Amino acid sequence: MPLFSTLHRLVGLAALGLSLGVAACSGGSDPGQNGAREVTPGAATIRLLREPAVVGDFSVTDLDGKTISARALRGKVVLVNFWATWCPPCRAEIPDLVALQAKYKDDLVVLGISEDEGPVDTVRAFVAEHKVNYFIAMTTPELSKVFKGVAALPTTFVLDRDGRIVQRHVGQLNADTTELEAAYLTGKLPDINVERVDDPAKIRLENAAQATEIPGVDLTGMTPAKRTEAIKAMNAEECTCGCGLTLAECRINDPSCGVSLPLAKALAEKIAKSP
Repeated sequence: MPLFSTLHRLVGLAALGLSLGVAACSGGSDPGQNGAREVTPGAATIRLLREPAVVGDFSVTDLDGKTISARALRGKVVLVNFWATWCPPCRAEIPDLVALQAKYKDDLVVLGISEDEGPVDTVRAFVAEHKVNYFIAMTTPELSKVFKGVAALPTTFVLDRDGRIVQRHVGQLNADTTELEAAYLTGKLPDINVERVDDPAKIRLENAAQATEIPGVDLTGMTPAKRTEAIKAMNAEECTCGCGLTLAECRINDPSCGVSLPLAKALAEKIAKSP
């Protein structure tokens, strides 16, 4: 992964952390109490997405060469955790994920997808030192296309047993929330209250398609028809920063991105000058 991709992610961390109220990689994090939690039925409530998205087919190969596919994971709850060894909140949540994998070993799979750009041996040594007991793989372009919008680390996608994304967490996982989700989705605690919510990321992406303005791009000198054409073009062309989003999506989700801005400006200028 290019260095500018990592820089783009880092720049967006502070804004995402503030807006979502979670710890992300913009600073240190106190891990607090680690380990799988005991949960009880009753007043507990979890939030799951109103419209779960079915994950496309994918496969990942771990640090030892073992490959696992999305098809093989059907029937199990899966946590796809994007992380990096240099990310303090990522490191802080590892003991909770280790405990969760041990507790739900027959019903849940944690896939740790490393965004490290350094040698694989660095990740391998880190995994051994921290006694990580779950599947660790290096990120790939394929995974970036399947799990879009990873603009901060850690980001965790929660998949149910049918292979649908039922929740997305940006920033350090809350151990109690993750435990409740695992207990409910694996069928261990079916009577938890479930609140259905819209995916904030999906709302942001839909807003990109409906946008009348693109952050950092001056469209005021265009005719309404040209402006519409430019916005449609930015929603069709993918940003090259590694975010997996279109230019419009990237500009709206992360206005600080230094890659999408010149690309969007150039595209707008091209359309403005076209017949």
